[in-house]
Amino acid sequence: MAIESQKKVEMSDYAGIQTAWCPGCGDFGILAALKRALVDLNIPPYKVLIVSGIGQAAKTPQYMQDNMLNTLHGRTLPAACAAKIANPELNVIADGGDGDGYSEGGNHFMHAVRRNNSVIYLVHDNQVYGLTKGQASPTSDWGFVTKTSPFGVIAEPVHPLVLAIALGANFVARGFAGDIPHLAGLIKEAIPRKGFSLIDILQPCVSFNFVNTSAWYRKRIYKVDEDKNYDPTSRDMALAKAFEWGDRIPIGVIFKQERPSYEELLPALAKGPLVKQPRIEPDELKKLLTEFSRIEKAPVG
Repeated sequence: MAIESQKKVEMSDYAGIQTAWCPGCGDFGILAALKRALVDLNIPPYKVLIVSGIGQAAKTPQYMQDNMLNTLHGRTLPAACAAKIANPELNVIADGGDGDGYSEGGNHFMHAVRRNNSVIYLVHDNQVYGLTKGQASPTSDWGFVTKTSPFGVIAEPVHPLVLAIALGANFVARGFAGDIPHLAGLIKEAIPRKGFSLIDILQPCVSFNFVNTSAWYRKRIYKVDEDKNYDPTSRDMALAKAFEWGDRIPIGVIFKQERPSYEELLPALAKGPLVKQPRIEPDELKKLLTEFSRIEKAPVG
């Protein structure tokens, strides 16, 4: 994938409208890290498509100068994957929250990973539904008290890193919204890669989550690259690391591999991006529709 530009890209090229997030929200750090990664890679806005669903995290592309598409709640990945299939030369970034991605969009998440679509998925994981006033989310810890779980959460939380590793994602990482340089580095590493990339981002919610605060995370997070014996290409080691949570929480590249991407294996793209292939003439399209109609009417058995 070509990510160079003749013109040097500046932070001002990605300047967007004024944000409406709560002061102190972790989303600000994620927005800054995403812009920094794109600028450092010298990718101009016209080569970027950011697809989001519904939620506070999903407002991210509105606050940048880029191609953007807001979809329905939980439907971020189908649109992002379709865009990447239509034009593999486009840098497609899916962006959303933990509720949007792991609950309403959980089924799409699993199958996008399994197919290994070349999409970078940034999940703002604040362990609550921030837009709808702080209900428990799929990643809320056991016992977490909210308006919808007044006696505490009694369901096992989703482990997104474990799911992504088990289903064969090419790049699985965890970042922290309070460490912008480190998070920008993870995004920079993910963008040029082929295959599915998940970056689950610990994002404190200052309005509704008073447990998993910035101070709470800073006491627990550590960078996996500090362990010289850790091998992110080992699935067994990665799964063990992905399950770590509580007193110590790893951030950084948890797992990476080189499995062929969906776009590389798709026969329809053998002649290049669909957007650059000759268009189907009306007469040819009519013949195809007639053939499909004939197949539908064929007797079964």
